[in-house]
Amino acid sequence: MLSKVNTTGVPMATGNASGLETLLAVQPVERRKVSDEVTTRLEAMIRDGTLGEGDTLPAERDLMRSFGVGRPAVREALFRLKRMGLVELRNGERARVRRPTAGVLLEELSGVARLLLSQPRGNEHFQEARALFEIGIAEQAARVRRAADVESLRAALAANEAAIGDPERFGQTDVAFHFALAQITGNPIFAAIHQSLVAWLTEQRTVALHVERADRLAYAGHRRIFAAVEDGDPAAAAAAMRKHLREVSALYWKSLRRGT
Repeated sequence: MLSKVNTTGVPMATGNASGLETLLAVQPVERRKVSDEVTTRLEAMIRDGTLGEGDTLPAERDLMRSFGVGRPAVREALFRLKRMGLVELRNGERARVRRPTAGVLLEELSGVARLLLSQPRGNEHFQEARALFEIGIAEQAARVRRAADVESLRAALAANEAAIGDPERFGQTDVAFHFALAQITGNPIFAAIHQSLVAWLTEQRTVALHVERADRLAYAGHRRIFAAVEDGDPAAAAAAMRKHLREVSALYWKSLRRGT
């Protein structure tokens, strides 16, 4: 039974007053920044189609007048929408609505990824994450590949073989082979993730290829993966990619131990 009201104006039951007071004390209502509200409203207009791709947003002074806020709040909201991939900002021009892509999100994660790589065991954790991703890519590529996909992958494999003996060129064709696999899945998010992994793991790939005959070992792994994808055998493709990544990882750590 309610018998009194606390200082916040919320009625309390006399038998459970302390519990409710404790709850209110540890869960205060947070005040939103003005820029947060501007961001939310503009984002809603973009999401529901009120502002479509390619549309320009009103000028800053018009947004200030419409929302009843100052210029700093408008600018902070626009920069936040830019980081979300929803608007494009150019000097001297009004903000323009853009189509968000997986790449935009992953660009935002790059800084976090570099920080994680610098932590103890950072490289090991990233190798585990890469393995989980790439094994799945190989498996899916074998499951959905079409004749044209097989030919594209065959061309990437041939270019990789031709680059044996040239570490820089081999590294480039190595990346191209794995990217071709990601493209076979038909999922643009996979392709975007692959591109980010390339940027985050460049140092590992470069170090590994300094080990003698590393390029030949890597090419042999690519050839096994290709064969499994060509045969349309998801299990074999996953196994081939797992073996390949383990071999490349072993080369990386071997090179580091030698001080390369």
